[in-house]
Amino acid sequence: MLAALRAVVTKEVRQTLRDKRMMALLIAAPVLQLVIFGNAVSFEIDRVPTVVVDHDRSAASRTFVQRLLADRTLELAGEALTADEAARALVTGRAAAAVVIEQDFARRIARGVPHEPATVQVIVDGTNPNKSSVAANAASRFSQVAAREAIGERLARLGASAPRITPAPSLEARVLYNPRLRTPIYMVPGIMAMLLLVVTTIITAMGLARERESGTLEQVLVTPVRPAVLIAGKMLPFAAIGLFDFGLAMAVGAYGFDMPIRGSLVLLSGVTLLYLVATLSAGLLISTISRTQQQAFMGGFLFMLPAALLSGIMTPIHAMPAWLQPLTLVNPLRHYAIAMRAVLLRGAGPEDLLPEILALAAIGGTLAVLAATRFRKTLA
Repeated sequence: MLAALRAVVTKEVRQTLRDKRMMALLIAAPVLQLVIFGNAVSFEIDRVPTVVVDHDRSAASRTFVQRLLADRTLELAGEALTADEAARALVTGRAAAAVVIEQDFARRIARGVPHEPATVQVIVDGTNPNKSSVAANAASRFSQVAAREAIGERLARLGASAPRITPAPSLEARVLYNPRLRTPIYMVPGIMAMLLLVVTTIITAMGLARERESGTLEQVLVTPVRPAVLIAGKMLPFAAIGLFDFGLAMAVGAYGFDMPIRGSLVLLSGVTLLYLVATLSAGLLISTISRTQQQAFMGGFLFMLPAALLSGIMTPIHAMPAWLQPLTLVNPLRHYAIAMRAVLLRGAGPEDLLPEILALAAIGGTLAVLAATRFRKTLA
């Protein structure tokens, strides 16, 4: 049995090494995609183009605008005479936000009367929710700071006659694990999980389809090799390649994107093996219902697209519709991405990853049984 398994593994390795296009897809493509996606995918938004409508045209309003734009979250894209003109700038795409300062801004700031506040309107383009929320939050934060400073200056002018005001509590924010809120640190583990899915699922599905097209699968079937040994022999080389790609992606992430490695690599390697069992079994299952490489590729694509969308890598799962969220529980990519981020970024241990480990074992075992059963029926 071991001799037959060794023979099948040797055949698969030699066949894979002879195919230069497949070797490029297995090794060069994941590294290239990780570098491109890691740099291209970013949720950090700054320099939002902003038009300003200053109806007051006073020193106070000009100072307000200068300070609002000082941190470069909002960037001046021009000035407009009216709010309608600013709205047209949003329609044409020349700006994503507009700041409208009403008349008597300086006078109301100086008086500081509660029932006559100085008014500043911020108009944002809601077609890009991320950019609009960043612009609105930046303006809101600055307005709160400006309001506190105005109250402080007014109290200082009034001196002893000022009413006694209880100071507001101080709020200090503390960000754990990613203090600088860098997007690559969060995105790279998820991208690594997606690349492993692409490489192992597509290659496994297309490998068997290629053998069926070329007729070599029938030659293997006439040998006294058991179906279980044949399945294991075809999956082991790609599992080894998947682990190699995992190590390569870890090196690129650590040295190319300063991705921290706070947890155990041994634990993460074990979780990766469970994940590879699921992805390789999915590829094998797809190959059993595909007659050509083109069908295998399309089947793999149709499997990977929902898996990526329902993984929570790009968008949070809790933001999905309630009826759709249960479907993510049978997605191996979701559980592996959670485990990757937990181990690498938060230093999680086995007890913290128990739900993900059990889910990956269950999904991988189910897919393996289905693939093996379908493969035996196909051989028969």
